[in-house]
Amino acid sequence: MEVKTIAIGCDHAGFPYKDSIKKLLQSKGIEVLDFGTDSTESVDYPDFVHPVADSVENNKADFGVLLCGSGNGVAMTANKHQGIRAALCWQKDIAALARQHNDANIIALPARFISEELALDMVSIFIETEFEAGRHARRVGKIPQC
Repeated sequence: MEVKTIAIGCDHAGFPYKDSIKKLLQSKGIEVLDFGTDSTESVDYPDFVHPVADSVENNKADFGVLLCGSGNGVAMTANKHQGIRAALCWQKDIAALARQHNDANIIALPARFISEELALDMVSIFIETEFEAGRHARRVGKIPQC
């Protein structure tokens, strides 16, 4: 899959990594839809997650990148969207498996618990890893409830 567009959003805790991730993606020729936030001033993460999830769900972006302090809040919020499979990743292997086995379309990063270098590595791995399908496709197909 050729990745052309990625949506990104974060809260105040994730903001310090956002620009580096954007630069990495742009260096790969990927258009970045930036839904904020744009500072370390305290904000409510759902305000930035929903636009990212909407853009992925409506095929305006191929993938999404979300950041907050723990990664949990952004992942839980994104996963409220029917067409989203947001994966909380804190290791490179988890980022690869999220794509290979779960066909995740958003990576959620815990900015307070990982280094910027690791965040960049995981984003690269996530967008470069293909879904293996096969037995995994059957399982992924069972996720939606509605």
